[in-house]
Amino acid sequence: MYIQVKNACKHFKQDGREFTALDNVSLDIEKGEFICLLGPSGCGKSTLLNAMAGFEKLNSGTVEIDSRQVSAPSINNITIFQNYGLLPWRNVIKNVELGLESKKIPGEQRAETAKKYLKLVGLEGYEKRYPRQLSGGQQQRVAIARGLAVDPDIIFMDEPFGALDAITRMKLQEDILGISREEKKTIIFVTHDIEEAVFLADRIVVMMADPGRIKSVVKVPLGKHRDRTGRDFLYVRDKIFELFNMKTEEYIEYYI
Repeated sequence: MYIQVKNACKHFKQDGREFTALDNVSLDIEKGEFICLLGPSGCGKSTLLNAMAGFEKLNSGTVEIDSRQVSAPSINNITIFQNYGLLPWRNVIKNVELGLESKKIPGEQRAETAKKYLKLVGLEGYEKRYPRQLSGGQQQRVAIARGLAVDPDIIFMDEPFGALDAITRMKLQEDILGISREEKKTIIFVTHDIEEAVFLADRIVVMMADPGRIKSVVKVPLGKHRDRTGRDFLYVRDKIFELFNMKTEEYIEYYI
């Protein structure tokens, strides 16, 4: 198994009381999978992603990637957040080249690689623009291109489209799904949007809050091309809705 989370526990202190963000969470992820961590606020999905990415230290339990325990962020993986993180004094191509600079890639090769990934995310011709000249969706595309340019093993995405309007969000969902198929990357994607999870994921990890735990892991049997209005899509979406309404507190195996 490529990523293994074993009995992960994480506690925080908040307003004088202890809050359990993760309560004995275990999860196995295969290489090349697109996994969505789905659940309401406070269910621990971002904490779980940050533990896998090496940004969050667990109180107990372990995270292993390729049989190596995660104790810090790795240069082999990248994380894309909701805020785009672009440097305002750099133009688009120079923002995309940022990670390549840290890898000491020569200038001509950096530019060539940056242009390749700007084309992949639909921003060919935008190389000389600055972040202030771009829409929110375009800025997120630059962030995605910057992440892909360093050829990461894993892409961690924490509600990356949450601040965007509905139409832009749907277009970027289509783009990232296409990129994941073309680039064959392992993607861990945090969302609270059920339709987004069904559209993107190979498997959906359904999480519940207080304490943060996995309620179920659901395989999405929809293949590569997904129609949001199709009967199969709506059937899976409705089954996920049902899961959130179930009263059981125990982990359940769920098959669609």
